[in-house]
Amino acid sequence: MKLLEGKTALITGASRGIGRTIALKYAQEGANVAFSDLFYDERATFLEKELTAFGVKAKAYASDASSFADSEKLITNVLTDFGTIDILVNNAGITRDNLLLRMSESDWDLVIKINLKSVFNLTKAVQRTMIKQKSGSIINMSSVVGVEGNPGQSNYSASKAGIIGFTKSIAQELGSRNIRCNAIAPGFIETEMTSKLPDDVKNKWIQDIPMKRVGTTDDVANVAIFLGSELSGYVNGQVINVCGGMQT
Repeated sequence: MKLLEGKTALITGASRGIGRTIALKYAQEGANVAFSDLFYDERATFLEKELTAFGVKAKAYASDASSFADSEKLITNVLTDFGTIDILVNNAGITRDNLLLRMSESDWDLVIKINLKSVFNLTKAVQRTMIKQKSGSIINMSSVVGVEGNPGQSNYSASKAGIIGFTKSIAQELGSRNIRCNAIAPGFIETEMTSKLPDDVKNKWIQDIPMKRVGTTDDVANVAIFLGSELSGYVNGQVINVCGGMQT
């Protein structure tokens, strides 16, 4: 039996990067996959086809995770289409990097709204369903930057640190209902976002990684499979670093 067979997962920000790989890995493990992004575009339709090729049900939704009204509507629509939500992966996120001296208020607000408020929105909207079914796994995408900080990323670091505090609180609130809430903190992962970094920056980061390589989206998705499956049935309120030893 596949690790996620019979489960339904909702993944935000899944049209690219880590979210996309999690969606594909989940489908391979037998999960039905609902996924959202800000727009329903060619990426979304292509991913839908890739997921259904694994013999599971899959559907894309256009939804703004930073909007509470959109999040409530998304949960309602997924429940109508799939009947249940067993796993929520809060993956939506952006960066607007700059030194605090040059950072605009709008860039601070936008990162906090999309990265942190979205986690509140979706978790609050889905909790009633999970409480009713007396089970669920909530997986929040943090970052090692949220653990140790990083120059030029005070807004991103604050949002990802906030996710950690939120995760630990929700784990304590919902644990008695058999609902687990954990966070993944990726390190330097090769994605479209990191591919735009200058080579000297990449090389410096690699030198600081004990394993001497960047991570892949597969590395992160494998941990998401663990946290979504019954293999992690007694894992709650934890932050799992996927960073090759950057943060030890």
